[in-house]
Amino acid sequence: MSFLETLQAAPSAFIGVCLFLGLMVGSFLNVVIHRLPKMLELGWQQQCAELRGEEPVAAPTYNLITPRSACPHCNHAIRAWENIPVVSYLLLRGKCKGCGAAISPRYPVIEAISGILCGFAAWHFGFGWPAAGALLLIWALLALTAIDFDTQLLPDDITLPLLWAGLLFNLSGIFTDLASAVLGAVFGYLTLWCVYWAFKLATGKEGMGYGDFKLLAALGAWLGWQMLPLIILLSSLVGAAVGIVLMVAARHGRNVPIPFGPYLAGGGLIALFWGQTLTQNYLQLLSAP
Repeated sequence: MSFLETLQAAPSAFIGVCLFLGLMVGSFLNVVIHRLPKMLELGWQQQCAELRGEEPVAAPTYNLITPRSACPHCNHAIRAWENIPVVSYLLLRGKCKGCGAAISPRYPVIEAISGILCGFAAWHFGFGWPAAGALLLIWALLALTAIDFDTQLLPDDITLPLLWAGLLFNLSGIFTDLASAVLGAVFGYLTLWCVYWAFKLATGKEGMGYGDFKLLAALGAWLGWQMLPLIILLSSLVGAAVGIVLMVAARHGRNVPIPFGPYLAGGGLIALFWGQTLTQNYLQLLSAP
């Protein structure tokens, strides 16, 4: 019996493998979250220099692989045993082995969330393509959530491949039929595009970024146009609640922007796992005498 046949025959083994894979990929997502915005900024600086007719400044190679991960305080190179998801953070007691500086707890939190969500996806969908697609969607949404919190950016490097991946998965109707996926991408983008322009015409201000349009388009491509109202409703409710709490408790000014991408991502994950159930229950409630 092959490894894949073993996973298919043993659901608990499949869940365990996906949980472990989620932890490992979560560790890599921390690299993406930290480095991708810096990579984009370096690229923008080089493009600006070229437009000004200047010679681009030579800079050391900086990407998702190079240079090797190191402590930002003492430049201590992170060794393999110091990079075990969650476990290393606990063994090191949240401190750098070289200088003792505190390590952000967000690193193990991202790893743990990735592992838990991937294990849950394996349990929810079972062995097959839906579970594989759910893992890809989870990882992309996690990375986008953290990047948007940090920089208020939703990079095209993630949102656009995510959109195309959703359409490709639904060529075979993994989550929805292809027509619904295409309409989901179109309506997802246009819905927030219309909201953006309506708000701008009414107030003269920009209420959201174009990355939000692309993220909702990607979610529409994965889950179909039927899930868009649920995603928008959930993300708006949570976003409004968090915004009110920040303004009241943290004295967050009205003019301080709040990233909307994390709430879209949260609404998308809820729709991924429970969207059909929530929609059916709502329709039954409306049709009840």
